[in-house]
Amino acid sequence: MAACLYIVVEGDDPGYDIFVNGQALARNEDALERLAHRLHVRPLLEYFSADENSMALLLEQGAGNPEWAHHLPGPQWFSASEGLHSVSALIDFLAADPAALGSETHPVLGELREYERVLRKTAHRGLRWHIAVSWR
Repeated sequence: MAACLYIVVEGDDPGYDIFVNGQALARNEDALERLAHRLHVRPLLEYFSADENSMALLLEQGAGNPEWAHHLPGPQWFSASEGLHSVSALIDFLAADPAALGSETHPVLGELREYERVLRKTAHRGLRWHIAVSWR
């Protein structure tokens, strides 16, 4: 089963497309976390929040324990500008060093640019966000 890191924006419908692929980011999460620490920015998974909706999706996909969904805190929301700071630092580094993640650099860079597009719109509208995970 492949994991996908996707963006959730606060509210029912932010009025713009928030789809991001997120599979390359999930595959390379450990390397990206180490890179974020080197760059002194917050790692992407620190923007993760599990809420009842994401847990319901995981349970539908056959992952997780149904009891977890009943004991989750409310979702955590983060400022889009904070997320942009992390994403931009990662983009700048990987664009300058395309060999950093080997053959994964190009797909990761593409997905980071998708994140950047969504987070710019999210910041412009004054909305908050978090990362959720799905397994397909």
